[in-house]
Amino acid sequence: MTQIIECVPNFSEGNDKEILDSISLAISTSKGVHLLNVDPGKATNRTVMTFVGDPESVVRAAYNAIKVASEKIDMSKHKGEHPRFGATDVCPLIPVSNISFEELIPYAEKLGKMIADNLKIPVYLYEYAAKNYKRKNLAAVRSGEYEGLKEKLLDKDWKPDFGSAVINKKSGALALGVRDFLIAYNINLNTKSTRLANAIAFDVREKGRIKRKGHPVIGDIVYDNDGNPQTIPGSLKYVKAIGWYIEEFGVSQISMNLTNIIETPIHVVFDEVVKKAEKRGARVTGSELVGLIPLKSMLDAGRYFLKKQNRSIGIPESDIISIAIESLGLNEVKEFNPKKNIIEYYLNSIVSKNNKLVDLSVKEFSDEVTRESPAPGGGSVSAYLGTLASSLGAMVANLSANKRGWEDKVDLFSDLAYQINFIRNELLDLVDEDSVAFNKIMESFKLPKNTEEEIKIRLNSINKSSLYAAEVPLRVMKKSYSSYELIDKLAKEGNPNSISDAGVACLCTYSAIYGAYLNVKINLKEMSEDRGIMKEAENIIKKSNSYKDKILKYIEGEI
Repeated sequence: MTQIIECVPNFSEGNDKEILDSISLAISTSKGVHLLNVDPGKATNRTVMTFVGDPESVVRAAYNAIKVASEKIDMSKHKGEHPRFGATDVCPLIPVSNISFEELIPYAEKLGKMIADNLKIPVYLYEYAAKNYKRKNLAAVRSGEYEGLKEKLLDKDWKPDFGSAVINKKSGALALGVRDFLIAYNINLNTKSTRLANAIAFDVREKGRIKRKGHPVIGDIVYDNDGNPQTIPGSLKYVKAIGWYIEEFGVSQISMNLTNIIETPIHVVFDEVVKKAEKRGARVTGSELVGLIPLKSMLDAGRYFLKKQNRSIGIPESDIISIAIESLGLNEVKEFNPKKNIIEYYLNSIVSKNNKLVDLSVKEFSDEVTRESPAPGGGSVSAYLGTLASSLGAMVANLSANKRGWEDKVDLFSDLAYQINFIRNELLDLVDEDSVAFNKIMESFKLPKNTEEEIKIRLNSINKSSLYAAEVPLRVMKKSYSSYELIDKLAKEGNPNSISDAGVACLCTYSAIYGAYLNVKINLKEMSEDRGIMKEAENIIKKSNSYKDKILKYIEGEI
């Protein structure tokens, strides 16, 4: 399986378009990578670029970009709001799929050595790639910034991991790490006060603020027994934050890095900042993401806000994302485009070579089935009938959740909608999978059969692909059958005005199951050994007949 990693280098330039174009070109023209995002910040004089690819290609593209940055950016003349100590200030490598942190560390070390040897830039390793505990935290590695780098390099405790302890006046130093997915997230306030923004940042960030006697700003610092300043922790773990004024927006902003989005998700951060801002007399006016965000983070946020509104979470994915965007105010500063800002959507758009059946309009899908080609055929149509059944079930659940006077039943019907919507999404995947499976059979029949060895390989491929082509409709049967229980419950307990819709959902479910069953049978027609697939399919058919009759009998008796 292909290993995919992400690289998010931060360059100390946010205004010069020629420089930024040169750096981004060095990435985009590197073979094997996709440049996903370029996010310049004028006030911070800093640009974040995001690209993905296989590890070797990413290392090569990162080196090319860092090389251009070292040629174009002069740190001795650089000024900006954000902490920084190099032309390429930080360059994290992040595992995306099929690669662990441990497997990624050698690639970081390889890149660090290339940079130090060829570009004469001191390199520090941080986070998972760090050689010692002191260097795990990026803030510690970058402390003193560019202006303190010369003195830092003289300290034996801060000898670079790669390169000599001699300052590169033009390029500074570079922090190179392996880390988990991080969300760079900014929240805007209705104030121009940097002090107020910082106060709120200190309220929420894990590090908190320095403890003082008396006045919280000018009071005497409180030290521990070892002479170190004591701190008052903030309210959110895994959050780094500072406040600053952004001239281009005319407001102050809390700039944050969310370093563990599972433990402290973006919606929790947003709500906590809203609460702390209101306590200090300020108001949150919107937020923005720097770079891309995982789909799960957006779905979790959307469901969180839907629950706060006492609304059903069993709605289409696109609607959940819209709720998240509006609730977080992600369109207030600049447009948030899910196809460009959600990493899974963006990757799908640049990797996918063919249109999926499920992406076609209803008419286009109908036209595609009409054509002379045998796929998509009955298998895909059966899977699609299953999705229509679960869609109707979800509609009944959502209408019940939003029925006036049933406010105490929202959680019940929201959960039912969520469950049946989950089935719907799995069946949607099987619409295309059935056609893929059929095409694999066709490819097997096209294999050469000139020698005994070729005949053996061809027959083995036909058998293997036929079994798979039977397994896919069997999965359609299983998934569709699992929706009966939910449809039955909705027919009996859901909005009585939608009971006929529950009946249609039941009939579509039955048709999906029986249609898939016919596809299982035909794909196993010439098979001597079917691994028990046919027996399992026949068992589902028997149960399906009785379940369908039971649901329809109840519905017809109520109408």
